Amino acid sequence: MEKKQEEIRLEKEIVIPILKSQLIRTLTGRIGDPSVRAEFLKLCKRVEYTIRAWYHLQFEDMMYLYSLFDPDTGVQKLEQQNLTPDEIDILEQNFLTCLFQVMDKSHFKIATDEEMDIALSGQYLLNLPITVDDSKLDKELLTSYFDKHHHERLPDFADKYIIFRRGIGIDRTTDYFILEKVDILIARFWAFLLRVTRLEEILAKRSHGRRKKVPRKNNENNPAVDQEFELEKRIRLENMEISISNLLSKTTIQEPAFERIIVVYRKASTKTKKERGIYVKQFQEIPMADMEIVLPEKKNPGLTPVDWVWFLGSAILGLVAVINSLGVPMADLWVLFAVISTVIGYFAKIYFTYQQSLATYQYLITHFLYDKQLDSGRGTLLHLCDNVIQQEVKEVIIAYFILMVQGKAAREDLDKRCEHLIKTEFGKSCNFDVDDAVQKLEKLGIIAQDLLGQYSCVNITRANEIIGTTTEERVLDVKQGNAKP
Repeated sequence: MEKKQEEIRLEKEIVIPILKSQLIRTLTGRIGDPSVRAEFLKLCKRVEYTIRAWYHLQFEDMMYLYSLFDPDTGVQKLEQQNLTPDEIDILEQNFLTCLFQVMDKSHFKIATDEEMDIALSGQYLLNLPITVDDSKLDKELLTSYFDKHHHERLPDFADKYIIFRRGIGIDRTTDYFILEKVDILIARFWAFLLRVTRLEEILAKRSHGRRKKVPRKNNENNPAVDQEFELEKRIRLENMEISISNLLSKTTIQEPAFERIIVVYRKASTKTKKERGIYVKQFQEIPMADMEIVLPEKKNPGLTPVDWVWFLGSAILGLVAVINSLGVPMADLWVLFAVISTVIGYFAKIYFTYQQSLATYQYLITHFLYDKQLDSGRGTLLHLCDNVIQQEVKEVIIAYFILMVQGKAAREDLDKRCEHLIKTEFGKSCNFDVDDAVQKLEKLGIIAQDLLGQYSCVNITRANEIIGTTTEERVLDVKQGNAKP
């Protein structure tokens, strides 16, 4: 079976896709001198302890604010505070401000309309049209936030919910896909009959309804721009040569996936109750073409408007053709047969497609509930806080290691060296955030910039002296009996 591949052009992620423990172990292994190796390990610990202390108060404030807007327990806590509606509005905006800052530091990006179009331009496991019931979602919370905090390229749905995404992976599924293949064969046979009977021209002016957009192709070859992007491949059944011989064989399909997705929204208030709960839900490894599954307040899926138009249009045209053909010569009966076959074929296509898609949708809902949803509410926020610290620590360690081992470097050169290290040592690609790394190293006081704009790091021993002994180290020393409390 020939597999035709589509390529999706996506911007490189800023997040460093390496475990901190693996990073430290690998870099330490490249240091030959045992004394320097010990000092580097000490530096890594002190950097983490210090960065964790920097963010402690910010994280504490965010968790307190969320406790007031937790959908489960927030109502009681707000009542205990005895706050006015205006004061509650200010607190919820303060929470969103903290949340968006943490999202940015953890390198989550707001999904744009263009990215959603790319994600939804194909089908993977979910083939039913999924839409959101806007009447069940609040439109004031996020609208008020974005009125005060400008964000470029906000999606059209940003007034109702926000989708944050981070990390790109690959999702592969191997199965027989018998019903899906049958559906494709029926669709292709239906298209063939339309061309033969020339009904294609009559039905060409059908209603467009809701359909997935096809992303625009960018044919420009710009090496400087291409370095910031990478290509991910799609393998879909629709692009394969399907026949009776391979109908019963296993097939592997492939779809780029977002490794992490976080959805933020609030349910709509009713006439009797002002809704204050803010929902924060986190998902993992979501195939791009099936992103609709994470949308909040989904409507029950049904036939698309296009399917209804084709369904009813085919029935009417078939009926008209039968009536008109009653008075035609026997030689034209093949036309009647072709029309009736076309109508029956499309009815069968509608039935098989809908039944299989509905079963798949119900399975995916259950699957996502147990396997794909990582956490929600407080658990998601705690996970975010840890993500921020891990990313910040890894950026500092990599940038300092490069300066320590390879010597002075300008900012742009340092950026390239860090990305090269990640690629060669770990086989991963990312857009290293050199500006953030340099800023933290300067805040720690362990690098300096000369008149030519080049950065250099202080000696590893001196770097540990500058940061100093941390509270965590003192506690560990007391536990181990090496120091007095």
